[in-house]
Amino acid sequence: MSEYVIPKDLKHVVTAALQEDVGGGDVSSLLVPEDQSGDAYILCRQEEAVICGIPWVNEVFSQLDSHLKLNWLCTEGEEVGLNTKIARISGNTRAILTGERTALNFLQTLSGTATQTRTYVDLIKKTKATLLDTRKTFPGLRASQKYAVTVGGGCNHRKGLFDAYLIKENHIQSCGGITEAIKTARKLNPYLTLEIEVKNTDELDEALTAMPDIIMLDNFPLLELKKAVEINKGRVKLEASGGIGKDSVVEIAETGVDYISIGNLTKNCKAIDLSLLITNDEFL
Repeated sequence: MSEYVIPKDLKHVVTAALQEDVGGGDVSSLLVPEDQSGDAYILCRQEEAVICGIPWVNEVFSQLDSHLKLNWLCTEGEEVGLNTKIARISGNTRAILTGERTALNFLQTLSGTATQTRTYVDLIKKTKATLLDTRKTFPGLRASQKYAVTVGGGCNHRKGLFDAYLIKENHIQSCGGITEAIKTARKLNPYLTLEIEVKNTDELDEALTAMPDIIMLDNFPLLELKKAVEINKGRVKLEASGGIGKDSVVEIAETGVDYISIGNLTKNCKAIDLSLLITNDEFL
């Protein structure tokens, strides 16, 4: 896991998730004797999955009971298959039961993001295009999901509204045009990366004259993307965006664009089917 940068808000996010679920106390776990100990396994219930979220699961159980022992049987970013044992958890049964859903929510969601990303990355790996995420993330999980994208092999776009310019249609309209928007942005924050969205090749020509760092080609048809790459001649980085799916991403990557941004990596990812089962070893 050392190659992945853990988000700084991990503890805060886990604390909030536990408070949301546990509230004033887990009444169902009180059915189990207070001093009972046991073992549990986390299992993969689908054919293929990229596991992501191990640090979040560790933090969930650590906050509930620091004496619980977690033995991970796979590594962060590893691809696993049906009925693979992912982790063994040993210790107080009440604590395991209380943390079950919160831990799985993180692990299923982040693994879903990583798995979705890995699928796209594999599709375009023979091209020069870099796969990017977007700001279309679950509220409160921005850093977590962007982390999962990197585990899946993708790269992060800007973190938020504060670390780079992305001048879109409404900004352009409100600023008085592409040239004026770029000019004002350079004046206000000359050291920030500046990306601007264009809708057609006429807007592309205007943007190229003003020389941003990146131009987003929004919802360009395939032939228009190829034309844009020819017009650009490598002067600035080009990013394709808008409605890109698994059926179109390869052709888009082959046009020669530098980046492809896909909101579905984080917005419409399907949670991985995982289970946590308290059991004895002989039953597995």
